[in-house]
Amino acid sequence: MKRPFHFYSRIKHIAILLLIIINFYSCSNTEKKEKITDLVNTFIGTDGHGHTYPGATMPFGMVQLSPDTRLEGWDGCSGYHYSDNVIYGFSHTHLSGTGVSDYGDILLMPTSGKIILNNGVDNKNGYSSKFKHENEIASPGFYSVVLDDYNIGVELTATKRVGFHKYTFSKSDESNIIIDLSHRDKVLESSIKFIHDNEIEGMRRSDAWANDQVIYFVARFSKSFNKKGISINDEIKNDINEAKGENLKAFVSFRTNNNEDILIKVGISSVSIEGARKNMEAEIHDWNFEKIKQNAENEWEQELKKIEIKGGTDEQKTTFYTALYHTMIAPNLFMDVDGQYRGRDKKIHKANDFENYTVFSLWDTYRAEHPLFTIIDKKRTCDFIKTFIKQYEQDSLLPVWELAGNETNCMIGYHAVSVIADAYIKGITGFDIEKAYEAMKNSAISNHHGLIYYKNKGYIPASEESESVSKTLEYAYDDWCIAQIARKLKKDDDYKYFIRRAQYYKNVFDISTGFMRAKMNETWLTPFDAKEVNFNYTEANAWQYSFYVPHDINSFIDLYGGKELFIEKLDEMFSSETKTTGREQADITGLIGQYAHGNEPSHHMAYLYNYVNQPWKTQERVKQIMDEMYSAKPDGLCGNEDCGQMSAWYVFSAMGFYPVLPGSNYYVIGTPLFEEVTINLENGNKFIIKANNISNENIYIQSSTLNGANYPKSFIRHSNIMDGGELIFEMGDKPGNTWGIIEFDIPHSTIFDNLISPVPFVKKGQKTFIDTTVIELSSITDSTKIYYTLNGTEPTEKSTLYTEPLLINKSTTIKAKAFREGLIPSIIIEANFNKIPKGRTIKLNTQYANQYSAGGNMALIDFVRGPLNFRTGAWQGYQEVDLNAVVDLGKMTPITKLSIGFIQDIGSWIFFPEFVEFYVSDDGKTFISVGKVKNNVSQNNYDIQIKDFSVNVYPKSVRYVKFVGGNPGICPDWHKGAGHKAWIFADEIIVE
Repeated sequence: MKRPFHFYSRIKHIAILLLIIINFYSCSNTEKKEKITDLVNTFIGTDGHGHTYPGATMPFGMVQLSPDTRLEGWDGCSGYHYSDNVIYGFSHTHLSGTGVSDYGDILLMPTSGKIILNNGVDNKNGYSSKFKHENEIASPGFYSVVLDDYNIGVELTATKRVGFHKYTFSKSDESNIIIDLSHRDKVLESSIKFIHDNEIEGMRRSDAWANDQVIYFVARFSKSFNKKGISINDEIKNDINEAKGENLKAFVSFRTNNNEDILIKVGISSVSIEGARKNMEAEIHDWNFEKIKQNAENEWEQELKKIEIKGGTDEQKTTFYTALYHTMIAPNLFMDVDGQYRGRDKKIHKANDFENYTVFSLWDTYRAEHPLFTIIDKKRTCDFIKTFIKQYEQDSLLPVWELAGNETNCMIGYHAVSVIADAYIKGITGFDIEKAYEAMKNSAISNHHGLIYYKNKGYIPASEESESVSKTLEYAYDDWCIAQIARKLKKDDDYKYFIRRAQYYKNVFDISTGFMRAKMNETWLTPFDAKEVNFNYTEANAWQYSFYVPHDINSFIDLYGGKELFIEKLDEMFSSETKTTGREQADITGLIGQYAHGNEPSHHMAYLYNYVNQPWKTQERVKQIMDEMYSAKPDGLCGNEDCGQMSAWYVFSAMGFYPVLPGSNYYVIGTPLFEEVTINLENGNKFIIKANNISNENIYIQSSTLNGANYPKSFIRHSNIMDGGELIFEMGDKPGNTWGIIEFDIPHSTIFDNLISPVPFVKKGQKTFIDTTVIELSSITDSTKIYYTLNGTEPTEKSTLYTEPLLINKSTTIKAKAFREGLIPSIIIEANFNKIPKGRTIKLNTQYANQYSAGGNMALIDFVRGPLNFRTGAWQGYQEVDLNAVVDLGKMTPITKLSIGFIQDIGSWIFFPEFVEFYVSDDGKTFISVGKVKNNVSQNNYDIQIKDFSVNVYPKSVRYVKFVGGNPGICPDWHKGAGHKAWIFADEIIVE
């Protein structure tokens, strides 16, 4: 009698475990022939908020064949979460560590018994199955599990473009495989067709993060079907061989013996069904599952051998090699074996001299992952850039966050320019640099995402664009990257233009607080709380963006007031209370003080101490982050993996250095984690980093040598690495008192020519005033002269010199420009001050949210309307509470109409008020209702809208007018924020 699969599965698990134990005790270090793939734990990051998946994929492969345990939600972005105990099936595409979900295409699920095509969500009877982690095995290129509800064994492996399934069934006349094309995201169209009694083909076009993703597939089975059927809109049709629609599923059934294996090869393509078939037939010729699995393991072994380590604990080695593994999952191959691929223009193209890729999470990966590739994967780096250039040719812009041939425009900046510049500066030149430069420049001179304000004003005002501070800072860095290439290509005028723009970070630096701050009407936005998370920053607060000047660190330190003050601020950041205020932001995790390692803007900060002659503090903080924010457990990542960036930080830092400034030719040294690291370079050279006397306590560098010569510098150049050689650190348990501390030995990042005067700003002055207001102008730099005009003309040095505050008594526009000897004059600022009718004031009886003040109490009567984007800061927000405001007109005034505007953006939990009631009063104590307007716009209308709630009043004279906007209180049951506090956003009150 044959044993059930459970029995053999457990025997197999025990055998594998024994082999691992034997290997461990016989080989204590990687130098003793221990397989690197055995050190990878693909479950790291699947718990917590890592958003990784454990399934089978090849290095940078097009297929990611993995179990799906979660259908929605932020922690379901990869399709798998370690806390789950139900598997819905095994789909062929997955994202690694993103903060938005997509993919999960072409789901297969083996079952037994009666055909059920519902997936079992919401506790309905379905094809899903429970599983146990003790029955899971995963390694690079392989995954297996037992489906408890069916006693079916599942094994998965993959080639670059083909998923290979092996399902082990018990004896049954009803062994089934479900094919679900409606799984996860919204289907725009799909088709499925039975070709033979062992082959299915089809396609799926879907709308999710990528709003037009197309995937074709061909699935070939090792055994002929006994039965088959197609479901259209959940109705099974047994008498058809093909179907088209938006809700398609299919099934095939077999008669199986006990422990009988059925194998399925699934080729995928973004081009065509024929492309998917070609991919399948080219990459898997037979039904030898073990051979394909071994090939996958071998390829991963070769990739991971690019960096070899000695020493360290078992956990550190596993953490390191899993991190290296995660850096090699994305970007993903996006072309068929014949070179055809779907472009950004939705047309089919052919790559003749490169491999085309997708999944470019550039806001994350430009920081460390792509710089890592410039060391260990120069060829792919070149292919990535060729992909960028083709995308530019197809869709007029370089990618920002490209996914499956779609530009999602997620996140900020145009960081493809960083990847290009970093590669070119480091000698990777196998692409058309002139075309690349054209594309870089074109991304920078466009007008989208606030660039029109950035170009014309030298920064982005908070009133015009959300995330204004972060965008200004990251555009400035990207412009520095463009300037480096312009200088290389001897494009002098372009160099001057972009190196000046690279200094625009100065225009959002508030020297009085030491933070990068948002501005409205040329003045700092108040109230200000550096810990507050709001829409002036990208997934961050002021602490987490105020050190983001990687391209001009030394100038920024001088602007700050010198190294001592800069050190104090860095120390304060790391030692502050670990708490943020303002809006909830799930991405801000891994906090040490206000440093947030779980999100990318903080990643370079621990290395900044090297720039201020205190490398031992960098060593302390880097070691702390490696120890506290990474582990070899499923929750071993403190934040989203983000397509390899979180892991790339660890890979670099564990080796002992980090690319603080991609686009430069050096790396900043931290503290090594291992006794020895060998980087096996593509050019045949080896670069070896040794750490003598390293231990958990001996984290401080006492001295170092490079190729036998004394090397006291706290940075190392890219060419030193590529030439091969040996960097040796002598480690100790106390800070070294000579290494990396003199000026000549520390890294520098400085813009030294075409220096600009920062724009002046309004230090004091009420945007809305009644009688008079005092306007005070200022600059963040000393010895600056400010010239201004009040008549609408452009200020020059012949205009009025600002010497003292200005008193104005009427609506006024002031234009000002800063001049400083030896510097390029600033861009002109323009601020508007509006005089409102005398005596008019407003009293707010309910309190707005601090981060949505719109500038303060007068915002609702400042005669400025908010735009169709609440994130600009021009709208006043109230959470859960009603808006209750009383306007004092100053005297008895005839009125005929009352209005107040609101914005609805339910995707952001902002609703129109349920009603607005209007009251009038002569004495400010006794109010009479003059009308109540109920909301007539559906709460579940996802269109962003602005609506004025108005009431006509029979002509009468009053002094006080009260407006009450009824907040829904909590989000409705159907809403994704159900049960959470709802918002209303108001602007502007109008009294006619």
